[in-house]
Amino acid sequence: NAGSSSLKFQVFALKGSGGELDCLVKGQIDGVGTRPRLKAEGTDKKALIDQTYDADKIPDLPAAIQVAGDWLRSTQKVNLLAVGHRVVHGGPDFDRPVRVTTEVATHLERYVSLAPLHQPNNLAPIRTLLDRRPELPQVACFDTAFHRGHGALADYYALPERFYKEGVRRYGFHGLSYEYIAQRLPQVAPNIAKGRVIVAHLGSGASMCALANGRS
Repeated sequence: NAGSSSLKFQVFALKGSGGELDCLVKGQIDGVGTRPRLKAEGTDKKALIDQTYDADKIPDLPAAIQVAGDWLRSTQKVNLLAVGHRVVHGGPDFDRPVRVTTEVATHLERYVSLAPLHQPNNLAPIRTLLDRRPELPQVACFDTAFHRGHGALADYYALPERFYKEGVRRYGFHGLSYEYIAQRLPQVAPNIAKGRVIVAHLGSGASMCALANGRS
């Protein structure tokens, strides 16, 4: 999960033959380009590293990826089998996770103007790994995908049709967060989950989503 000045990551191991995942490491590098700091913890929540670096050591996201990768390989003996990326904008074309190719990455660059603060940073590690590890499977997961099932009333602005065809529509965001909540809600509040629910995603970026039976 790459941002303008941070790189958040988690490492999972396959457990058994059913596809279940165990989280081994959770960490992040923040302050990229200013006061870089690598922090990570293991499954027991105990700190594995808390280290600061000179700004010129980690001046940008590719450098952060390199530092995090080197640390994972050398100290945690991590051998990556695949990488999943959070990508803010999937535009009108991507309504589910997709295996990344050079063509897909180029296609996703079309949406930089729709999410100029996020899309370039989300694509930076994808491009870096395509260059350095072209054989490594990568999957892009989109914050807009959860909302792609909207009906016309929720999807359209009151504008001429040509703007909709050019991509001007209500995409909805924070979909990965809402999708997780929609999956968890039946377990923690089954009576509520089948009805109409308003969910608030609160943070540096904030939004709300109306759910009906778990759908946006």
